[in-house]
Amino acid sequence: MSSNSIAIRLSGMFALVALLVFLLIGWALYLQVDKSLGLLPEAEVDARYSVLESAVQRYGNPEHWAKINAKLRLLSEEDKRLRFWVVSDNPTYEFGNPDAQIRTFANGPLGMRDLNLSDHDYPFKVLVSQFPAKDQRPPLRFLTAIDTETFWETQHSLLIALISLAAVGIALASALGYWVARIGLKPLHALSLEARKLAPPRLSGRLQLSPLPPELDQFVTSFNSTLERVEQAYSRLESFNADVAHELRSPLTNLIGQTQVALTRGRSAEHYFEVLQSNLEELERLRSIINDMLFLASADQGSKATELTQSSLAEEVATTLDYLDFILEDAHVQVQVRGDAHVPFEKAHLRRALINLLHNAVQHTSGGKIIHVDIKVEGDHVSIAVSNPGTQISDEHLPKLFERFYRVDASRSNSGANHGLGLAIVKAIALMHGGSVFARSEHGENTFGINLPC
Repeated sequence: MSSNSIAIRLSGMFALVALLVFLLIGWALYLQVDKSLGLLPEAEVDARYSVLESAVQRYGNPEHWAKINAKLRLLSEEDKRLRFWVVSDNPTYEFGNPDAQIRTFANGPLGMRDLNLSDHDYPFKVLVSQFPAKDQRPPLRFLTAIDTETFWETQHSLLIALISLAAVGIALASALGYWVARIGLKPLHALSLEARKLAPPRLSGRLQLSPLPPELDQFVTSFNSTLERVEQAYSRLESFNADVAHELRSPLTNLIGQTQVALTRGRSAEHYFEVLQSNLEELERLRSIINDMLFLASADQGSKATELTQSSLAEEVATTLDYLDFILEDAHVQVQVRGDAHVPFEKAHLRRALINLLHNAVQHTSGGKIIHVDIKVEGDHVSIAVSNPGTQISDEHLPKLFERFYRVDASRSNSGANHGLGLAIVKAIALMHGGSVFARSEHGENTFGINLPC
């Protein structure tokens, strides 16, 4: 299994969390036990000393001191951890054969202290006390000691136990975390298997596993929405490819057919001139289609209008009308411009969009009619609407009119005059300026236009 597996990463996170928890709990427990174990030797030394204190203070002659020595010897034999030393100027009242190290230690401060002996790995916890002279007994230094080896070993055993338990707990947390993660990720695995079945041309399928956890249910909804958009894009691409093939095939067929006819037998120079002139028209049409497709491809890559100029839209429309003067005259159509606004735009691109909008209006306007160009400021944008009288367009076609090669007339009866990219280019130019396009058909008038940001 890959090291990037979610189940493995989750089990690793479970192990890390378990490690932190065990460290905190174990450390707190260890400190508490260490504190308790540290008090035990002192408590036991105090308990032993309290038993002997009254006897040592009460008696001060050699006969009674012999009984105290016997009791000290008995206590030492019963519990090998215990040791007693009595240091005095009179050897008769000493116990435990104190050497120079013990004598030096006994003459130190009174109270609970640690004593390290050369023959022991662990220190003794020693209570140093002093008894004043009584009767025949001189002053004494009384040492009650206990070996702390057992306490240190208990502490060490506890540490080993805590480390072992922590290791086992972390291993269990990792294993259980991996198991839980695998169970929790089963729906995701099932979704993956379902998603593998979705591929062109079978794009109509959707992920329909249920019930699902809320997180995955949200993912499935988003994924299905994406699939729907991909299906629509795939359908448009198929339609686009068919339209491109049709648009390119027609002029190529004309070129090949006219050239083949011209080559079947000898022709006059005038006839060859006519054939070449006709071929040139078809080649110009091919070039126009290719240039428009290249422009749209560049727009699809996210190209933006950069050479912006703050100018009058009405003046730009007037300049465009001068360019279209002969077309308007041949169609016997007039254009009226209403309104004005100053916005930033790239002149070359906007003029191309206006030419396409006006040319589209002229093609669908009867002679003697008037085309209106309305420029209006509407909030944070300016609209340029080109309206022409004509047959009403159904609502099902309006949202698609700015798509490439889309025509209301499915028979392509007008494909020779227009290859179906004009309005698509208008939309691309609007988007390059950060704007949008719109189309409406009402009251016997068809309107196409663009919105530009102020």
